[in-house]
Amino acid sequence: MSDDAIRDTVLEVLRRIAPEADLGTIDPGEPLREQLDLDSVDFLNFVVGLHERLGIDIPEADYGKLASIDDAVAYLTAARP
Repeated sequence: MSDDAIRDTVLEVLRRIAPEADLGTIDPGEPLREQLDLDSVDFLNFVVGLHERLGIDIPEADYGKLASIDDAVAYLTAARP
């Protein structure tokens, strides 16, 4: 899976969690929780959604590595089988 495909998956999962958000205005290098006003449950749903779509196990200790879109893509690219 390419970086672009992973980025598309990250955005798809975010659309399901924050359907009212304009994802085109998100700065990919800034924290998602601040930009989308995600609470802890929303962020957990984001992590679970990524796991379900990509089949990549994401340990709780690594959740901070998914802070922004760019961070999530880099982490998931490195973690893919």
